[in-house]
Amino acid sequence: MQKTTKLEDLIGLGHTKLGFFGEVQKKVQELQASNRELEKKRQEIQAILDGITDVIVVVTPDYRIQSVNQLFHSVFNVNTTENMLCHKVLRGRKHPCPECPMQKALETNSLNRGLSIIPLNGKNSHFEITASPLRDKNGHPESVLLLMRDVTMEKEYEAKYLYTEKMATIGLLAAGVAHEINNPLAAISGFAEGIKRRMPALDKCMGSSQSCRILADDFHEYIDTILTECNRCREIVKNLLTFSPRKQPEFLAIDINDLIEDIVKLLHHKLKHLPPGTVKLDLDRSIPYVRGISAELKQVILNLILNALDAIKSKGAISIHTRFKKDRWIIISVQDTGCGIPEKNIQHLFEPFFTTKPVGQGIGVGLSTCYNIIHQHDGEINVISQEGKGSTFEVKLPHSCD
Repeated sequence: MQKTTKLEDLIGLGHTKLGFFGEVQKKVQELQASNRELEKKRQEIQAILDGITDVIVVVTPDYRIQSVNQLFHSVFNVNTTENMLCHKVLRGRKHPCPECPMQKALETNSLNRGLSIIPLNGKNSHFEITASPLRDKNGHPESVLLLMRDVTMEKEYEAKYLYTEKMATIGLLAAGVAHEINNPLAAISGFAEGIKRRMPALDKCMGSSQSCRILADDFHEYIDTILTECNRCREIVKNLLTFSPRKQPEFLAIDINDLIEDIVKLLHHKLKHLPPGTVKLDLDRSIPYVRGISAELKQVILNLILNALDAIKSKGAISIHTRFKKDRWIIISVQDTGCGIPEKNIQHLFEPFFTTKPVGQGIGVGLSTCYNIIHQHDGEINVISQEGKGSTFEVKLPHSCD
């Protein structure tokens, strides 16, 4: 049986007798106590870091993750970060990010802040990142502490607040402009109608010569054009007035499925020239009523369907769905397989007077009017689109309490 070697055997009995052994044992105990204290401190610091609601990452100058807090694993869905590159874990990139706050902190040896958009769980999340250099005894940065705060919800609420403020301002402006336009428009329309009523008498006075007939035909054409454009201006003014708050809204219970079917029937003259099955309806008959103004909701859905028809250009398909979600929302979605919307334009779609149509084919109040109507119905309207593959507009309306 092998004999266990003791400390006395290593240093010799003589030194043991001189008290050296006791001194070594004391040092060992001190080191053990110191290690226990350090481990306790480490656990305390880790507990503090894990308790912080922001993601914390320590990264070396060569972009390798050195340590993280517990929240990092749950946010980025990784079990281990050992020897992994930060841009690989955070962004799925093979190379460092072009606007890296860590790199700037290393270059300037000072605190650096920035805002980064990081894709998480199929959506873009906004992170406010603070990069702070961790310096050695000579003051040189040897690693960087990244403090990452998720501000996605704050940015969304900020955007909604700013948009609401903008829409309120535009509403006041639109109401003023609309009323100012209505007065001269009424005069132009009234006088044009008066001339049209007198045209038969004027025709008799002008005689039956060819030159007189040509002149009379021109008058008829001009008057019809004036009246047509006046009616068009009335529609534009009507759309502008939807931006201003209603004084006495009268909301009634509405069967949204019946409303959609009525609109499709209204578009029969336009749809009959398209291939069969171009517009498909998938309506949930079990959904409750919504509470709103029927004419305005018709305007919204009609606008979305007409936009979808413009997008497919007679070569795609349109699907209209209704469903009930989470015991509160009635969802109406209009999906097309058309040209889609460029990413740079999506954030501007609901802004007044923004349009991607050629000059003369749209003035950019359709979708902004839809947004305002749905907002006044306490609902939401959103769009998901991919250029070249189509778009889906989704309207959410609260159901009627009746």
